[in-house]
Amino acid sequence: MHKSWAKVQAGGIRPAFFRFRSNVAEKRNQRPAETTARPDQNRIGTQSHMANATMEEFEALLNESFEIDTPEEGSVVKGKVIAIEAGQAIIDVGYKMEGRVELKEFANPGEAPSIEVGDEVEVYLRNVENARGEAVLSHEMARREAAWDRLEKAYAAEERVEGAIFGRVKGGFTVDLGGAVAFLPGSQVDVRPVRDAGPLMGLKQPFQILKMDRRRGNIVVSRRAILEESRAEQRAEVIGKLNEGDVVDGVVKNITEYGAFVDLGGVDGLLHVTDMAWRRVNDPKDILTIGETVKVQVIKVNKETHRISLGMKQLQDDPWDAVQGKYPLDSVHTGRVTNITDYGAFVELEPGVEGLVHVSEMSWTKKNVHPGKIVSTSQEVEVMVLEIDTVKRRVSLGLKQTMRNPWEVFAESHPEGTQVEGEVKNITEFGLFVGLEGEIDGMVHLSDLTWEGRGEDVINDYRKGDIVKAVVTEVDTDKERISLSIKAMDGDPFAESVEGVKRGSVITVEVTAIEDGGIEVEYEGMKSFIRRSDLSRDRSEQRPERFGVGDKVDVRVTNIDAKSRRLGLSIKAREIAEEKEAVEQFGSSDSGASLGDILGAALKSDDD
Repeated sequence: MHKSWAKVQAGGIRPAFFRFRSNVAEKRNQRPAETTARPDQNRIGTQSHMANATMEEFEALLNESFEIDTPEEGSVVKGKVIAIEAGQAIIDVGYKMEGRVELKEFANPGEAPSIEVGDEVEVYLRNVENARGEAVLSHEMARREAAWDRLEKAYAAEERVEGAIFGRVKGGFTVDLGGAVAFLPGSQVDVRPVRDAGPLMGLKQPFQILKMDRRRGNIVVSRRAILEESRAEQRAEVIGKLNEGDVVDGVVKNITEYGAFVDLGGVDGLLHVTDMAWRRVNDPKDILTIGETVKVQVIKVNKETHRISLGMKQLQDDPWDAVQGKYPLDSVHTGRVTNITDYGAFVELEPGVEGLVHVSEMSWTKKNVHPGKIVSTSQEVEVMVLEIDTVKRRVSLGLKQTMRNPWEVFAESHPEGTQVEGEVKNITEFGLFVGLEGEIDGMVHLSDLTWEGRGEDVINDYRKGDIVKAVVTEVDTDKERISLSIKAMDGDPFAESVEGVKRGSVITVEVTAIEDGGIEVEYEGMKSFIRRSDLSRDRSEQRPERFGVGDKVDVRVTNIDAKSRRLGLSIKAREIAEEKEAVEQFGSSDSGASLGDILGAALKSDDD
């Protein structure tokens, strides 16, 4: 027996035997039919001949089958579409094997299947034979296997791959890479967040493989990396052509609170809010809109970091060139309040020219008040130019200088001695503050509250809101200070009492109290104290007890102190003055006359 047949009997190629049995039958059926009948004896011979022929043909086919390598399961083979029916494609993969594949496996995401009878396709041989004797095939798995081979090579070479986004999943999108499905994270779709990915769906475009694991079937791709690379090349080309000072057209791409990004044709430049106009711009959206074409000047180009600074105001005339001529010092102008801060308010004199009114220059009377309580944004005010610094581009303005100094106005209308009336605004340890005309305050010192007693005691009788009358005693316009006196409303009893009394005058006083150190006396309701040493010229007579309460005593005025409201009195000084006067009239000690003679003569003269 032939060795091939021995293999068949051994059972090693039983499946092949059944596959090739049909071929034997086909060849046998192709023999020409016998046209004449043969005797029985010939039939036996004929059957014997046919049996020998069949065995020879079978052996020949068997030998042929061993010469052909049967494909292994799990491999990719080529096949030919021989029919399309019931949504399936029947594919002949050779080796007398046929299988069926769903038509949807031949369609790209979002597209209709494109396959016809006669097309050659690659399929994945999952099983050589199923229960129906057909090969189990898959075109999708064949594409996946081929795709993974191709993608691994591209990943190793860091090459781009082509794919199409066909679905949305949590955190990103799915991408078909020609048979293999990859994950596209949302952060890798574009250089900026994408709100609507609709226009990108189904569009074939390049991707960069970031990570892949064939064993787990994971592929992560990036579209952003491709865009950044393209943008980098485009930026480098555009930036290479830009020079500082160039004037170019651009499209406003994005607007932020600090400026706007302008597309210069593949590269973005920053137009800062301070470079949009010479005037103050609070919100860039007030002068720019997204998509608007603007003419800008290149201020600065950093070719290493690819950063470009742009300006619009540089294309306009600088209003500061004419500031000194238009706004001389001490001139008054009308401006608009543009911004209010803790330290003052900015006033726009014209577009591009702003000045600062410091809080100290806002009001004559309102001190330590926030500027927002004096002026409001967009309010038109009159200001005076106080100082100009063209180098620092600063203008110092004054608001209160456009109004008269209220202390000067008060001094003109209320000279010293004028009576005023006002409300007690504040009470301090040193006096009262009284509100006056022109929103200014006057102060009544403790010493000006009363003629009698102490001011510290009297001030407790006053409350905020009380209406009081006072006399203006002093107005200091430089120090912005007004002094008032409440006690002066009733006149000065001390001045009235001592009216006509001068230093050296002799007056008669009444003793009101006897003390160890002297005596207390009273003159016209004003009390004074005569010390022990001033009670007599003679030391032996300098005794307070020699006086009694109610005694009338002549004394000499030695001092008038209006501030302390006291008279300086002395009996001793009167006696010395009288002695001096007597000596001048009646002689001296040098003529030999005694003091007793002189005084006796003087007294006798008085008696006459």
